Amino acid sequence: MTRSVCAAIALTLITSFSAVAEVSHHQGEAHATEAKAAIQYPQIVLYSVAWCPHCRETKEYLKKNDIPFINRDVELDTKAMEDLTVKYNSTRVPLVVFGKGADEIVMKGFTPELFQETLQKARLK
Repeated sequence: MTRSVCAAIALTLITSFSAVAEVSHHQGEAHATEAKAAIQYPQIVLYSVAWCPHCRETKEYLKKNDIPFINRDVELDTKAMEDLTVKYNSTRVPLVVFGKGADEIVMKGFTPELFQETLQKARLK
């Protein structure tokens, strides 16, 4: 092989390894962010409907503050509607459930202040 061919191969390999390292670095950051979110927040489930302005406000607040949550649209998900009406004895949305099982805390309605207050209670459980 000529020197220029060897140099081209070496440059290609270096560039490839740099790209792999860059992707790995970004994936590491994503996993660190997910781990941080999991540590800071209990499971949060939002029962909502698409047309509700208070539900939209809740979703926007959660997204804006990078708070992980599960959205369950009660008009599209019959099990979610059953949980809302039977399990949580409510006909109103938004309804936010913090935690799981015996540690669940239910918040009916939404304001940022109420959310933070309920989140603190859930973290103490």
